[in-house]
Amino acid sequence: MGNLLKVLTRDIENYPHFFLDFENAQPTDGEREVWNQVNAVLQESEDILADLQEYKGAGQEIRDGIQNPNDNQLQEKAWNAVCPLVIKLKRFYVFAVKLEKALQSLLESLTCPPYTPIQHLEREQALAKQFAEILHFTLRFDELKMRNPAIQNDFSYYRRTISRNRINNLNLDIENDVNNEMANRMSLFYAEATPVLKTLSNATSSFVSENKTLPIENTTDCLSTMASVCKVMLETPEYRSRFTSEETLLFCMRVMVGVIILYDHVHPVGAFAKTSKIDMKGCIKVLKDQPPETVEGLLNALKFTTIHLNDESTSKQIRAMLQ
Repeated sequence: MGNLLKVLTRDIENYPHFFLDFENAQPTDGEREVWNQVNAVLQESEDILADLQEYKGAGQEIRDGIQNPNDNQLQEKAWNAVCPLVIKLKRFYVFAVKLEKALQSLLESLTCPPYTPIQHLEREQALAKQFAEILHFTLRFDELKMRNPAIQNDFSYYRRTISRNRINNLNLDIENDVNNEMANRMSLFYAEATPVLKTLSNATSSFVSENKTLPIENTTDCLSTMASVCKVMLETPEYRSRFTSEETLLFCMRVMVGVIILYDHVHPVGAFAKTSKIDMKGCIKVLKDQPPETVEGLLNALKFTTIHLNDESTSKQIRAMLQ
């Protein structure tokens, strides 16, 4: 990430001198157990992204098979091309499930009494850093997935072929790895435009609903504080001057967008209302100050994966900014 984040926010909920060190934070003894669990998951994230980046699909083989339905050799060729890709898609899906559990572990640690969410973020910076890394991964994964229609095409072909089971001499051992139940779950996952973001939004909503004794503000304040930290860092030249790479800038933007979306899913009136603790106009402005090709995916995520943008309580100005 380069020489990133010792960000001193000027005034977040009147807590001066508050900062998040997303770059160098190391786990304290109190954080270490959860940190180790989450780190074991995050260690796989770069390999997952590299695999997704290189995912080419079996489009040509599938087209040949469909155009020549009576040519068993071409049917077999298409099937043999798709099967290893489906195993790869299963790996992505299983990783998203692990990420869901990791996120809920972090939420539990960063919101539990007796500390306030801001005190947690000050005390447990290594866990806050991991939270940010999960969101950074999520926006990167979903951006790549949205640009790759081969994923859904390959999986649809796999499901059609399995269900019809009409091709002779096919090796169906893959059903041991991707049985009907797993295929159904994967199908729902990949049908989403932003599947990991949807998974984590649902996970955050479930966390709030399942922890009925925990005030919802503990969760929403944690999310809004992280959004505010990222916004201040992005809009303040003093902090921007510390960025050593374009990836650092993208990291901050992705984390900001990720926590806004989670906040919008769990807060009763969402992120866009006047009573929201997130300065949405400011957040959108810092995104729109970047080159359009850099932020198009992030602005689309705010438009299409939030749930309160079109509420009556959302100002026309904010809607116009996202058009």
